Amino acid sequence: MNFIKICIQFLKGAYYELTKVTWLGKKEVIGTTLVVLGFVIIMSIFISIVDLIFSTIIRTIL
Repeated sequence: MNFIKICIQFLKGAYYELTKVTWLGKKEVIGTTLVVLGFVIIMSIFISIVDLIFSTIIRTIL
């Protein structure tokens, strides 16, 4: 019984904290998503190039 009261109190507190959250607008979400996707694409290209260089060096040595 005590465990149930603790769980209910926790859920009420979590709900209360969620009501204080300032959610992003649609433009901000789209903007940050595009930034993240751009960063992922750039890092993927960079890692691919570094991998190609290292694999060429290793192939040359062996």
